[in-house]
Amino acid sequence: MQFLLATKNRDKVIEIRAKLASLNIDLISAADRDDLPDVVEDAPDLEGNAIKKAKTLFEITGIPSIADDTGLEVDALGGAPGVFSSRYSGPNATYAENVNKLLSEMKHVPSANRSARFRTVVALVSATGTRTVDGACLGTITTEKRGSGNFGYDPVFEVLGTGKTMAEMTLDEKNKISHRGRAFQRLLELIQKELT
Repeated sequence: MQFLLATKNRDKVIEIRAKLASLNIDLISAADRDDLPDVVEDAPDLEGNAIKKAKTLFEITGIPSIADDTGLEVDALGGAPGVFSSRYSGPNATYAENVNKLLSEMKHVPSANRSARFRTVVALVSATGTRTVDGACLGTITTEKRGSGNFGYDPVFEVLGTGKTMAEMTLDEKNKISHRGRAFQRLLELIQKELT
C-alpha cells in the first residue's frame, strides 16, 4: 500500500522513513513529486495544520496522506514559538535564525524557568477518514547550541533526564524519545491495525 508524506523537508522525510521502516508500505514524499503545492500552514493550532496538509494532498492525489505539524512550546515565552516554530524569525527563516532568535529572547531567563516541550500532531487522511495522533517530549532550553546532529531547535533543546540536546543524540536515540518519534510510533500502530 502506498502512503504520501505531505512534506518537502528532506530532514523530516529521513526521520519519518526510519520510524516507519518496519511497515510493509511504499512511503513517498511530496519532495519526490513536482506536481504538489506547498500547503500554507495558517490554522490556529498544530492539529489544524496537520489535517489541512494531509487533506489537501489526499484530495489532489487520492493517495492516503500523512502530515505533521510540530511546535516548540517554551513556558517562559507563554508557549511561543508554538505553531509559528518554523517561521519564528520570519516567513523564510532558516533553522539558525530561529534558534538565534530563541536564544536571544531567553538570554535573561534563569535555568529554573527554561522548561519547554516539543509537541507533534500527525494526521492521516484516507478514504476511510481523518485520524490524528500526537506526541510530546519534555525538556529545557539551553543557553547555547550543543551538538551537530538533526535539525531545527535540536541544538538548544535538552531532553529531560538525559543531559543531552537532541542534536547530541543519534537518530535512533532521538526517534525513541522524541515528540515526532512518539507521534509516529502511534501512527505506526494505527496503520498496522488498518493493514490487518
